[in-house]
Amino acid sequence: MYVLTIDQRRSRSEPDRVPAAIAALAGVTTVRPFDRTAGDELQAVLDDPEAVTEAVGILASDGHWSIGVGIGEVELPLPEQTRAGRGQAFERAREAVNSAKTTRYHLSVVGSGDAADGHAQTALRLLVRTATGRSPAGREAIREMRQGHSQSEAAATLGITPQAISQRLQAADWHIEEDTRVLATHLLDVAHR
Repeated sequence: MYVLTIDQRRSRSEPDRVPAAIAALAGVTTVRPFDRTAGDELQAVLDDPEAVTEAVGILASDGHWSIGVGIGEVELPLPEQTRAGRGQAFERAREAVNSAKTTRYHLSVVGSGDAADGHAQTALRLLVRTATGRSPAGREAIREMRQGHSQSEAAATLGITPQAISQRLQAADWHIEEDTRVLATHLLDVAHR
């Protein structure tokens, strides 16, 4: 299993972003949903590496979070509330989020300690780096593409030319993001085995 523990950065000087994050993450498939654990922190249990990658991408685009990914066993049956869960993945997610608070990309992965964890962490950090370096126009273009629109449809929705959407997507590193998501998902799967 994967446990994500996410802590809002600069929460003492900024508004509470947890409700908006939970709403943004509502479409991510979870075993136990994203839930506020304490103060400015949220947590979820997932069993799909692609869902983990999706959640990290959403949170990275927002840019206000330290993200910890714990990989390991959980005690079953899982309680109804995410925050009541126990097991290796929960402990490792706590360790990971504490580590993430002190890293440049605000994301850490903790698993069994083998090389696969580090590889998954590197791919997810690349995803974070790609997503946080975007202009508002780039984020807008990516959001349209992630909803399954073609470039022509995205351009029409945004009221810009097809050439302009192409330029925005190129500047926002859309194509490398998609490859990075596939890589991160694969490496999270390998780290879980």
